Parts: sequence; structure tokens; C-alpha cells
Amino acid sequence: MRKVDLKKLLDNLSLEEKIGQLLQVCGYYYEIEGVVTGPQNSAGFNEREIASAGSVLGIAGAERLKKIQKNYMEKHPHQIPLLFMADVINGYKTIFPIPLAQGCSFNPELVKKCAEISAMESAAAGLHLTFSPMVDLVRDPRWGRVMESTGEDTYVNCVFAKATVEGYQGTDGLNKKGRIAACVKHFAGYGAPMAGRDYNTVELSERTLREQYLPPYQAAIEAGCSTVMTSFNTLDRVPSSANKKLMRGILRDEMGFEGMVISDWAAIEELINHGVAQNRSDAARLAIEAGVDIDMMTTCYCRNLKELIENKVVDEALLDDAVMRVLQLKNDLGLFENPFKDADEKDEKTLILCDEHRAFARKLAAETMVLLKNEGILPIPKKGKKIAFIGPHTSRRWICGVWSIFGEEKDVISLEQAVRNKKIENVTFSTGCPILKDTDALELAEKDCTAIAEDNANKQVLLDEAILQAKNADVVVLSLGEHPAQSGEASSRVEPALDAQQIELFNKIYEANPNVVVVLFNGRPLVLGEIFEKAKAVLEAWLPGTEGGNAVADILFGDENPSGKLTMSFPRHIGQIPIYYNDFKTGRPYTGNKGKYFSKYIDCPNSPLLPFGYGLSYTSFEISDVMLDRDSMTCKESIFASVRVKNVGKTAGKEVIQCYIRDEVGSVARPVRELKGFHKVELQPGEEKEIVFEITEEMLRFYTIDMEYKSEPGKFTVWIGSSSQTQNGREFILI
Repeated sequence: MRKVDLKKLLDNLSLEEKIGQLLQVCGYYYEIEGVVTGPQNSAGFNEREIASAGSVLGIAGAERLKKIQKNYMEKHPHQIPLLFMADVINGYKTIFPIPLAQGCSFNPELVKKCAEISAMESAAAGLHLTFSPMVDLVRDPRWGRVMESTGEDTYVNCVFAKATVEGYQGTDGLNKKGRIAACVKHFAGYGAPMAGRDYNTVELSERTLREQYLPPYQAAIEAGCSTVMTSFNTLDRVPSSANKKLMRGILRDEMGFEGMVISDWAAIEELINHGVAQNRSDAARLAIEAGVDIDMMTTCYCRNLKELIENKVVDEALLDDAVMRVLQLKNDLGLFENPFKDADEKDEKTLILCDEHRAFARKLAAETMVLLKNEGILPIPKKGKKIAFIGPHTSRRWICGVWSIFGEEKDVISLEQAVRNKKIENVTFSTGCPILKDTDALELAEKDCTAIAEDNANKQVLLDEAILQAKNADVVVLSLGEHPAQSGEASSRVEPALDAQQIELFNKIYEANPNVVVVLFNGRPLVLGEIFEKAKAVLEAWLPGTEGGNAVADILFGDENPSGKLTMSFPRHIGQIPIYYNDFKTGRPYTGNKGKYFSKYIDCPNSPLLPFGYGLSYTSFEISDVMLDRDSMTCKESIFASVRVKNVGKTAGKEVIQCYIRDEVGSVARPVRELKGFHKVELQPGEEKEIVFEITEEMLRFYTIDMEYKSEPGKFTVWIGSSSQTQNGREFILI
């Protein structure tokens, strides 16, 4: 156990030792089994660089990390401990629903608990930091990484950014047991790549950036987030890892962030590819001047900063500031007193995948699922029906999401296993069709490729078996969707839809038996087309994690009442993308007008198939007209807007009551509406509650024509309802 004077320690470090603290390398340099989460670059670190690196990513396990830490510190002249980091995105070993699904819960307390459990398991396995939460605003489902965000709305992303950071870090100190540091990413605007193509250029006006994209990062920072990761993209044609205005001007000076900034994988070296750096030395200079503290997986810093400083090209004070931030985080985590922190083999055995964590994963998964359509076929009675479970996701365990890098398929509950656990009678199970025809574009595990190839070789047999089962059933549950590798990083899709073989399966099964319930397992909104039109019910299960099968079965058979609401709109057609609820009216708004010269398509409605905030239940709710306690307010006053919500069905259920506001006239064009609050309320049959939203002047602020962040007097409309399309509203005046 030891206390350290960080300033004294910094002063005692040589220039090479300081630079070493800024290098992050992958765990495979220390142990062969390290997980690789980015492209293998040509860095070729030497032994000296590995021995001086300040942090490691992508490897976990208490025994392994304690051994690495012990060996490292014995060789380090100042016994500075390593930081161990990894992508714990939606769980460590107990895998929870993907973040996009978590947003659909509209339940920040559950999501906070999810992060707490993830932190406990990760900490027991020796990890100190997770590269989460990703709070990038996402509006284009072609982009694979929408699965890591909580959706298309700024307010929702702010709420869940705060909840997730507090879940990982707690509020009583990072050195407490079971806490890990959070890293908010990707700063900034990564969620708006042109054409939905990963790593692509981002073009955002400063007003849009500040008003819609930056607030979730700010929410994470205000929640105490320890670190920030730079994004791969350019903003105003400057890559984030070289963007001094963004990283120092906005992030540090304006947003008040004092913690550590880390590059994404090889992002500093990629400044050369962007065409803003001539070589690695130039890239190192740009990044350190911009304020990037840790260089992930390149030799830019470790082989160039020394010469740049000695030649007075870079001020050593910049290096000292960066190193101090790294040392400060290690100190905040308590690593100088206990370099192993919470790494404990016994805790791993008792905590990881324990019954309590599994039960919570099942509860959260059920609350994230969204009932998109139901013509009275759900819930399915547990007795008296012959049920055919068909589809490539029926028996496979491909339901955790591609970022579940420490999760194991053997621990996952499939839908078939869940149904068998419920002891449902008169059920059959079949694959129906391969999940994919072609796997060449995907990086799949060998066992997955083998399984898919075998299914393709037996395609007709699978289809014939499924059709026979469908004909003999009263209800067909068709489990369709993406393979996890079809969403996530570097998995952009020009057509976010089901594989053609799955669509063929649906049509063949529908011909045999039209009583079809579709369960979707996917990492992004999909264009559903005729599947949505024909199916009797559609349940969006996302990629629900370890207990996903149990959660789906709970909903299908009525043990859980679905309560999720969409946080990304579902398009009718790929030509509508990007599509989102809070767009602008334009000078020729289309509201069903007759005639040609309006902002509309001539071959498709403007509206999405399913809007933000949408989701059905097994019960029904009535929402009263909006009531205001006053119809005008000054800047120092509030208006209380309220509705009464009543469960008029026969089943207990939860409804998400959503509050939207529109500024009717501004000095710049304003969105048609913006979410400003939500309440998730649970009601028994016949029960009624009042839901109240306080409207303050702060909620009405925006960046004006002069780029001042303030409200403007005038007329506003407030709507309160069950989705972004509610018309239940009242007007009020800001004086």
C-alpha cells in the first residue's frame, strides 16, 4: 500500500517514461488470448515500448491481469501500475440488451443498474475502464453502430448518458469496490456519417452540432465521466484527433472536461490517411497539440514525441499535462495503493453470471422489447394451441450483439430453450432457412461460418420441414433478423433489411399458415415491407443478450407485458433514410395537401412506418387532454402541464408518457417538435394517475440567429401523449 505525490512522481520520470504512459497497446502483446477490436496495424512495437506502455486494452480475467500487472510493475523503475481497459458495451459476461434496445426501455434506473452490474463483473475480472457509453446521436440505420447508441433523440441520449456513467462509476469514488471508469464516445458527431458509411466524413452545421449532438456528451461529463474518446470522423473537415478547436476549445474550455482523452484505435496514425498529416511525427504533433492524451495502438507518440520535444517543436508542458491526467486517473482508481484493485478469482466465481444478474438481465430485456403490431394474436395461450417455432433465430444463440466480446454463446438462453423451460405443450422447432446466404463480407467465427454453410447446403430440407410444421400449427412464431456481425462497427449496410432467404421463408410460411407472429432479432431499425403488412403480430426483440430467449418467451406467453418504445424511427423505404421525428417544416410543408409542389415524395409517404416513441401493450391506456396551470410564463416562472392516464384494459401495464414542445416562431427555423421529458408509469386495470411536466424557460432555449443560447419570447405548443405523433396539445406564451 502506498500514497503518491503525483507531481513529484511526474518530475522524477524521464522523457521516455512520460511518453510511455501515453501509449496503449492490446493485450495480445502480454498474452496470446487478448481480444482484438480493431484492425491489426503495422506498428510492430518493440519490447522497450511494451515494457513502458501505460495502459492495455482488450484483455480480462483476474488471474491473468494480476499476473500481467505484477510482472509489469516489477520491471517498471517507478512501479507505476497499468490501466486495463476494454469494450464492455452491454455487459461483461452477463450480456444485456444492446444499448439501442436499452434506450427503448425508457427506464434510466434499470439502465443504471445494468451498468452497475457490468462494472461489478468487469472489476472482479481486473478491468479498470470501459469504452462506454456511446452517446452519439443516430438517425441513419444504414450505419452499423446505431446499435451502440440509445437513439435519434438528444434528450433521451442525455438521460441515458447520465444513468450509464453513474452506473459504472458510482457517485462515491472510483476507488470503491465494483467501480470502473467510464469513457464517453465518440467526440464528436460520429453518429452522422455521410451515406451511413462507417468512418466517413461528417458535415454538420455548428448550430446542429451544438444543439443536438453535443448535449449528451455534456450530460456524461456532468455526471463525472472520467474519460472521453475521440471520434474517427472529421468535423468541418478536421479529424477529431487533430481538432484543437473541438478537443481543447469546446471539450475542455466550454464543456469543462478535466479528465483524460484517448484516441480511438489507430486514429492518430490515421491523420495521415485523412491528409492532414504528412507522417507519424506530424500526426503526433497534431494530436498532442489538440489535447489527445493516450495514443491507442500506434507508434506515433512513443517514437516521435521525444524528438519533437527535444527539437522544441512541441512544448514539454503539453506532455506533462497529458501524463498527469493519466496518473490522476490511476490514482482516482486507487491503483497506487492496490494495483490489482478489485481483481479477484473468488469474486469472479460468485458474481459473474450469478442468478441475480441473470434475473436482472431477463427483466431488462423484456422491458426493452417493443411490440410493433398485434392483431389480437398475442399473448399466446400456454395451453390449447399448436405452436410452430420457425426461423434461424429459434434455436441459435446469436442474440448478444457483436460488442459482447467477453460473453460466451454457451451461456445464452435461446428461444427454443426458453419455451422448453416453460414446459409449453404441442410445440415444434425448426430453422426454416439459413440466416444468411453469403458471409464473405462479414468477419465470422469459423463455427458460425460452418453452421451457416451447412444450413445453406440443406436449404430446401429446412424449408420443407418448416412448411409442414406451419401447416399443422395454430400459430407460427417466426424468429427472423440479423446475424450480430451484420451490425456494429464497420457493418454499414446499403439496405437495412432482412436477408432475401428470410423474406422467402416468411412468404412460404404465410402461404401455409397466415397466423404468423414475427419476432425480430436485429441491431438496427429495418425496412420491413410486406412482413409488417402481412404478419398478425411483430415483436422487436433487438439483440437481447444472455437471457434474451427467456425474455421473448415471457412476452409471447403473457408473463410480461411489453412496454418498450422506439428510440429510432423505422423507415418505410430506404429512400427515406435518414429519417427522424424532429425535423423541420420547410417553406413548403406537406401536411396532406393536394397538389405537387410541397416537400414530399410522389411514391411514398413522408412519415416513417413506425415513429420515435411508438410501442404497443397488451392493455390500453386513455390519456386526457393536456391541462396547463397557466397559459403564459416569464423567464423566471414555470408552467405545469399535466394529463391523467388510465389503464382501460384488463391487464396491468406500463405506458411511457412523452412531453414534446415546439417553438412556433424563432429567429432561426425550429424543429417540428422536440422531446423535453418522459415518465414511465405502471397502472393496474382501471387505475388512473396524473402525470405532470414542469416547463421551464431553460427547456425553451436554442442557438439563435446570433448563435446565442437563449430562449425567445413567443408562442409555443406542448404535446403530451404516447408517441412523437401525438396531437394532444395546448399552446402557451413565453413573455
